[in-house]
Amino acid sequence: MGKTLRLILGDQLKSNHSWLKKPDNKVVYVMMEVMQEQEYVMHHVQKILAFFAAMRNFAHQLTKKGHHVIYLKLDDKQNAQTIEGNIKHIIKDEDIGRFEYQLPDEYRLDEQLKQICEKLKIETGTADTEHFFTTRYEVKEFFGDKNFLMENFYRHMRAKHQVLMQGSKPLGNKWNFDHDNRKKYDGKSPLVPPIEFNHDVSELKKMIDHKKVKYFGEVDEKHLAWPLSRNEALKLLNYFCEHLLPHFGTYEDAMLQQHISLFHSRISFAQNSKMIAPHEIIGKVLSHYDKHKHEITLAQVEGYTRQILGWREFMRGVYWAKMPEFSKLNFFDHREKLPEWFWTGKTKMNCLSKCIGQSLNYAWAHHIQRLMVIGNFALLAGLHPDEVDAWYLGVYIDAIEWVEITNTRGMSQFADGGIIASKPYVSSAAYINKMSDYCGDCHYDHKKKTGDKACPYNSLYWNFFYRNADKLEGNHRIGMMYNIMNKMSRDEMDEINKLAGIYIGTINEL
Repeated sequence: MGKTLRLILGDQLKSNHSWLKKPDNKVVYVMMEVMQEQEYVMHHVQKILAFFAAMRNFAHQLTKKGHHVIYLKLDDKQNAQTIEGNIKHIIKDEDIGRFEYQLPDEYRLDEQLKQICEKLKIETGTADTEHFFTTRYEVKEFFGDKNFLMENFYRHMRAKHQVLMQGSKPLGNKWNFDHDNRKKYDGKSPLVPPIEFNHDVSELKKMIDHKKVKYFGEVDEKHLAWPLSRNEALKLLNYFCEHLLPHFGTYEDAMLQQHISLFHSRISFAQNSKMIAPHEIIGKVLSHYDKHKHEITLAQVEGYTRQILGWREFMRGVYWAKMPEFSKLNFFDHREKLPEWFWTGKTKMNCLSKCIGQSLNYAWAHHIQRLMVIGNFALLAGLHPDEVDAWYLGVYIDAIEWVEITNTRGMSQFADGGIIASKPYVSSAAYINKMSDYCGDCHYDHKKKTGDKACPYNSLYWNFFYRNADKLEGNHRIGMMYNIMNKMSRDEMDEINKLAGIYIGTINEL
C-alpha cells in the first residue's frame, strides 16, 4: 500500500507522543518551514527564529532515534512554501499510500488540512496531540447552553484530575487564593534573574533575511535566550520550582521597570510548542510543593495551577466552541488604528513605553503587562480588535491563535461582549501606579484626570464608561463606576470627555 506520511507542525514538538515510540520504516515524518506561515501575520523576529530553531532540533533528535524525517528548510529549492504544495510533492516522490496529521490547535490550519485531505486520492487520518488535559470540545460540552464561567470549569478540572484536592474538597478549604495574589512588589522577597539560554541563531537570521521574511522586534542573534529543546524546557521548570515558585502567587500581578519577569516561569513558549506538557508542569510543581511545604504557601501553588489547569484549558475550549465567529466579534464597534508607537515603544506614557518596549525587545511580557497596561489602553482608546489581535499574535513568542485571540479579543478587549469575562478589564492610572513603579518616572501625572499632563488613562477610563453606557450600565459588576460617574458634575464630565477626545485624536503624539 505504500508508506505513511505524517505531518508534524511547528507547535507539535512532543517527543514522547505515541507516534514516536519506535521507528517504523514504513512511516515518513515531514516538518516544514513555509512562507505561508510567515505571511498570515507579521511575527516578532525572535518568535520566527525560536520556532525554526526548535523545529530543527526536534527533527534532528527524531532522526538520531532512527525515524525517517523529511525536513524542508525555508530556503530549500524544492520547498513549495505552502503546506499543501509540499505534501503533494512528497506523496508523489516517496510512494505514499496514507497521510496522517495531528489535530492542529489553530482553526485556520484545521480547515486547511481538512481541505487538503478531501483533495488527496489516498487514505487519510488524524491523531490527537496528546498535550492538553481536555478534548477540543470539553468546555462546550461542560457548559452546554449556560454561560461560560472559568471558575466553575476550573473547579471541575481540579476535582476531575484530583489536583490540590482532599477527596471532594479543595486543599485548604478554598478553591481560589486570587485575593492573596495581588500584591505590589515590596522588596521583601529578593529578586533572582530568570534562567536564560544562549543560542547562536545568526545563520538562521541570515536565512530569513535572504528570504525577505517580514518581521519586527529586536534580537541578539548570538544569544537567543529561549528554550529550544525538551531538556531546556525541563531545566526551566526546575529553575522555576526552586527559585521562583515560593513567591510566584504573591507577586504574579506586580510590574517593575528593571526586572521584566519577577517570579514568572517564562515557560509558555516551551509549553505552547509542546516541548513540555501541562500535566508534567503541574506534576512537578505539586511534587516540589509536597517536599517544601515549609517554604511555599498553598496560595503560590494554587495561583500557578489556576493559570495552567484552569485558564489555559478554558481558553482553548472557548476557542473551539466559538470559532470562527469569535474572530469577527467587535462588541463596542471599535475602529481606531493602532498607534505608531506600538511598533517602537516610543511614547511619553512610561508604563506603555516600558511594556511595549519590553515586548519588542524580548517577545515576552507577563499577563498583567499584556492585560492591564497594553490591552487596557487599547480598549480605552477604542482600537480595532482586528489590529490588536494581529499585534498580540505577532509580538509574543508564545502567541498561537487559540490562546492569543481568546485572551485578546475576549478578556482584554471585551469584543466578545462577555463570553469570557463578565466585565471589561479596564482601569485608570491608579491601578497601574498601585501595581508597578512605572508612574513615578512618567511625563504624565497619574493623579490628574484633566489639565496639563493629566494621565491619558484617567480621562480615557471615564470616557469609556460614558460613551458605552448603553452597553454597560446594566452590568452589575461595574455598577459602582456608574454611581461614581453620575455624581460628577456636568462640567467635570465635559472636561474629561473633551480631553479624551484630544488624546484619541493625537494618539500618535502621546
